[in-house]
Amino acid sequence: MGDLAELARGDHTDSGPTPFRLDQLVEDAVELATSHGRSRGVRFEHSLEESWVNGHRDRVMRAVGNLLDNALKWSPDGGLVEVTSTAGKLTVRDHGPGIEADDLAHVFDRFYRSPAARGLPGSGLGLAIVAQVAHDENGGVRVSNAEGGGALFELQFPVVPEPISVPADD
Repeated sequence: MGDLAELARGDHTDSGPTPFRLDQLVEDAVELATSHGRSRGVRFEHSLEESWVNGHRDRVMRAVGNLLDNALKWSPDGGLVEVTSTAGKLTVRDHGPGIEADDLAHVFDRFYRSPAARGLPGSGLGLAIVAQVAHDENGGVRVSNAEGGGALFELQFPVVPEPISVPADD
């Protein structure tokens, strides 16, 4: 029900966008995904460079988590998920079967489940949430099949300068 509420709400429940480090958020999300993937031996390798974005951290965390969960779902037992983050861009690549050409245009549609996904857990909302968050945060998302197999997702947010800390008044 949380996924449906997230899409239906279409607004933000927190106080507003704030600057945060995307690389740190991705690192936290990878730690969580790694714990979920241990039972199947799926490994997450990540390369993260510091970058600041301005947005709703909780919603971006949800989108990043959804991309990692999707990669985990499609990875074979003992597989590898590669995660990179640089200059406001997150790239998630799994080494699963990839996405059928007919399905590529629909993976971000609400409730869309490819024929290959219909036997797997999920509601067809996870990637729709990724697309909604990207749109709401003035970013973008793309999907393609990776060279050599698997799916490649790219989630981009506008980069902002590192905030300047102002000393508190005494």
